[in-house]
Amino acid sequence: MLPVLYSFRRCPYAIRARYTISFLGLHVYLREVDLKFKPQTLLSLGGRSSVPQLIDVEGSRYPESLDIIFWALSNVECRLDIECIWPKESVQKSKMMAWVRYNDNVFKGWLDRYKYADRYPECSQSYYHKKGEVFLKRLDKRLANRSFLFGEKVSVADIAIFPFIRQFAGVDQKRFDESQYHHLKLWLKGFLDSSLFKDVVMKKHSVWVSGQEEVIFPPNK
Repeated sequence: MLPVLYSFRRCPYAIRARYTISFLGLHVYLREVDLKFKPQTLLSLGGRSSVPQLIDVEGSRYPESLDIIFWALSNVECRLDIECIWPKESVQKSKMMAWVRYNDNVFKGWLDRYKYADRYPECSQSYYHKKGEVFLKRLDKRLANRSFLFGEKVSVADIAIFPFIRQFAGVDQKRFDESQYHHLKLWLKGFLDSSLFKDVVMKKHSVWVSGQEEVIFPPNK
């Protein structure tokens, strides 16, 4: 028996949860959700019914992507596997989470307005793009002399942030590709071109229906 992960393939929050689970070598039952027709098993949990959400084998609920990431970190048997993305030092952890919080609490708001500018007619799409660029510039500068946000190895900060940069870039891919953010583009490309991302994290699955055979994620080799 495995934990159950309710997910939606394109959701950046779900992407970072699936990426962490895959990266750390854990396994779950993946239940792909149609956001317009959410399964009763998800709705019956009560409260928020957004995805991703994880229910562990003991029935404990992890209702947000960061909850799931930290659940994954706490369930890896080898401490060295954790330290490669989540260091021991509390100061370093705090610095990582400061970047993640800015992404989630500030950048995500501008990303939504940029992507769905017609829903926010009080300002132009170009204005929202410019606001989002504040974070792109910070990231690009940070990556100028390192491969990842906190050194030469991927960290929780990178994993938590890259799906949102992917989504921002996708609003106008040509514009992003022609932008000045060379270090950021190289960093993002590293994630998007990886077999872990393309073949595992973003593999398409049919919408889950009650009673079907469970989908093990990532699949056993």
